Amino acid sequence: MSITPQELELLMQEVEKEDPIDFADLPFKEEELRGLIANHLCEMADAMENFSAEDKHLTLLAVAAKLVLENLVLHVQLLRQHEVPLNQATEALLSRLRKKD
Repeated sequence: MSITPQELELLMQEVEKEDPIDFADLPFKEEELRGLIANHLCEMADAMENFSAEDKHLTLLAVAAKLVLENLVLHVQLLRQHEVPLNQATEALLSRLRKKD
């Protein structure tokens, strides 16, 4: 892999400056969680060493899409659990999805 877990952690922190993560009251240190994820992603990238460029791209796109979906689901669940109304953009997105059914 062309990036180390430590370098990836630094990139993650840079991205978080624009879009901070609310770690709330999790019983883990932010740095430990960031390190765990950076190591895992570098291991995944190393496992794709023999993939074609297109397969790497598609795999990373699928992983990113799954994570964004999971994040959306967890976010909506938390809002519902705390009886917080959805923001207009999220409500519009979910409304469009409901209409497709």
